[in-house]
Order: sequence, then C-alpha cells, then structure tokens
Amino acid sequence: MGAKVTVASSGFDALAITQEQDFDLVFMDVQMPGMDGRQTTEAIRQWEHDHGRSPMPIVALTAHALANEKRTLLQSGMDDYLTKPISERQLAQVVLKWTGLALYSNNQEPQPETTAPATAVLDKEEGLRLAAGKADLAADMLSMLLAGLPGDLQAIRQARADGDRNALIERIHRLHGATRYCGVPQLRAACQYSETQLKQDQPIRGSGLDELEQAIERLSQEAQP
Repeated sequence: MGAKVTVASSGFDALAITQEQDFDLVFMDVQMPGMDGRQTTEAIRQWEHDHGRSPMPIVALTAHALANEKRTLLQSGMDDYLTKPISERQLAQVVLKWTGLALYSNNQEPQPETTAPATAVLDKEEGLRLAAGKADLAADMLSMLLAGLPGDLQAIRQARADGDRNALIERIHRLHGATRYCGVPQLRAACQYSETQLKQDQPIRGSGLDELEQAIERLSQEAQP
C-alpha cells in the first residue's frame, strides 16, 4: 500500500525501536507476552515526556474488547483502536486520519459482507472474503489456525483444571484473533462468548468453555482431508 513498515517482535523491541527512529504512526498489538500493548504504550509516552518529544500516534489492534477495556486503552496513552479483522480500507482510513498520509489499495471496493450462520463450522466463502479474495492466503491462514488447535485445546483444558482465569483469557483471546481471519464462524462465536464471560468475571465453569472445546474439536474433524 506504499508504506514503509518496521516490525517489532515484542513490546520491549517496540520500545527500543521507537527510541531510535521517528515514526508517523505506531500500530500496537494489545496482547503480547512480557510487556503488553498498554504497558508498552505507557513506557513510550513516559520516554517521550522525559525527552521532550512530540507524541507519536499509537493505534491499538485487538480482536475483542469490552467498552471498559477500550477506555483503559485510551487512558494508557493510545490514540485510537481497530478491531480485527482489519480491511485495507480501514487501514488506509486510520493512517489518513492520524498522519494525513494517503495509502493506496490494489483491491476493488469491498462487496457487501455476508455472514455465515453461527452454526457453520467451516465456511470457505467467508474465508476467501476475509483474505480479500486471495485463495492462497485463505488456505494459509486456515492451515495456521488448524495447526495450532491441538495446543490451544490442551492449554485451555490445563488452565481450566488450574482455575487460571488469566491464562484462559490470554489463550482464548489469541485464538479469537486467529479466527477473525478464517471462515470458522462457530469457533469464532464460541471464542467471543467465552472471552466476554471470563472478562466479566463469570464463573469459569459457566463461561461457555465446554462449547468452545467442542467447537475446536468439530473444526479439527471437519477440516481433515
């Protein structure tokens, strides 16, 4: 789209890079190990203040956020947030909004979205739409999601057994983010429900985790060649 992009592998990496280079805009993943997006943003803002630097626009990227979480993100020093999946059009709009710089898109205007029933386990048409019509990309995104499902299921079951709410939220949030780029409406809905319930401090036993595990198992079975 015409932008020069620098990638940071972690919050610590992002903090170091932003102290060494000037950027027009920072896209900040919210959930990262070690130093999450909120903590990284606070550290960047403190460094900018201490060194008399003008604040860079920082835009949060998240797969799922409740209203109070969005307020927390903005209070941490972030300027805006985008909810995944993010289209090229949204990306260009937020860059223009915060920098005045216009990016270009090779894609045609997006067609009206059609959403598969939440009961659908695998929807290849939706997956193709989410991949901007690129069949190879859609296949790659689905393959990556499927490859991680056994580990996701094991981690969720272990966290349930341990009663570890934070570990559950972290794992489900990551899985939820991956489902946003694949045609897996049933698993996506199950992730969203469980994540919402857990963040609202609902009992772990009643947070839709049985349904989530079943959705993972159904998708694994249906996607087998």
